Amino acid sequence: MMNFTPIGIAHSPFRNAGAPPFQSTFSQAEGHIEIFPEFKEGLTSIDGFSHLIILSHFDRAERQALSEKPLSDGETNHGIFATRHFNRPNPIGISYVALNRVEGGMLHVTGLDLLDGTPILDVKPYVPAFDSIPHAVTGWVSTRHIENIRETSIRAQQDIIKTQQSR
Repeated sequence: MMNFTPIGIAHSPFRNAGAPPFQSTFSQAEGHIEIFPEFKEGLTSIDGFSHLIILSHFDRAERQALSEKPLSDGETNHGIFATRHFNRPNPIGISYVALNRVEGGMLHVTGLDLLDGTPILDVKPYVPAFDSIPHAVTGWVSTRHIENIRETSIRAQQDIIKTQQSR
């Protein structure tokens, strides 16, 4: 049996399931990743990176599934490992964020796509030479599907802004 200990927690404007953008690349949400004191030493030298990879636990996933329809425009089920759906056997999320600044154990970031309070399992530096695969093939994920996700993410962010402004 594997046990993972969260190293921190996400603080974001997204409070309700369904609120976050579907992919961090389409998010402009600002927030911060709080690294717990016992892991703070692990942040040494991280301030030299412009972007980070955040691994998180989808602690509010509704269920575990081996097949799901895509969230934004799903009509056809796909194997869970051919999607980025959160209802996974191991509900681990991956987010790419821009690092704005580091203050103590706080990573101030842009591009969050996590619910407020999401447990953080790991933080890694994004290194283009290691993490970018320019000629990757996207399988069933079409250009139209990507556009649907982009549009849905933008609308979700606009709804959050309107809600915050009306308070």
